[in-house]
Amino acid sequence: MSYVTLGGKRHGILDDIPAPGIQGEDFTFVKDDLSEGTLYDDFPGKVKVLIGVPSLDTGVCQAETRKFNEELSKRDGVIGLVVSRDLPFAMKRFCETDGIENIVTASDYRYGDFIQSYHTEILDGPFKGLSARAVFVLDKDNNITYSELVPEIGHEPKYDEVLAAVDKLV
Repeated sequence: MSYVTLGGKRHGILDDIPAPGIQGEDFTFVKDDLSEGTLYDDFPGKVKVLIGVPSLDTGVCQAETRKFNEELSKRDGVIGLVVSRDLPFAMKRFCETDGIENIVTASDYRYGDFIQSYHTEILDGPFKGLSARAVFVLDKDNNITYSELVPEIGHEPKYDEVLAAVDKLV
């Protein structure tokens, strides 16, 4: 079993996250209008950055979303999806309040498909049932070219590495 830390304390996650070189799993998510979408059907032919976060109600998750919103807007043919178990209403409210226009919110509250398929579910502790902080870059054919599990939940991902992986695909 893999783990992440929160304030230095270890918490298990479902399994090792998928590594580069394999096909990213399709998953169903809930959009901000409560309709459902899927990774494969909603974003064909796009480079995808999957941004798994515990909750957009935390400062680190908000900062990460803002950063990816800014950086991904500079790249054509790329879509960023911020995925959490937050309700779609809360995700939409945060994005509208902060002017987040280049990131799609993908709520995992209904099925937990993302946290199961990408093995990011936190299994114990105060964030039990939420996603660990993780980033995946998928090419236009949904192959994973970059994956990162952020070891400490309170830290941000390696933006330079993520964006370099994106730039190789666009």
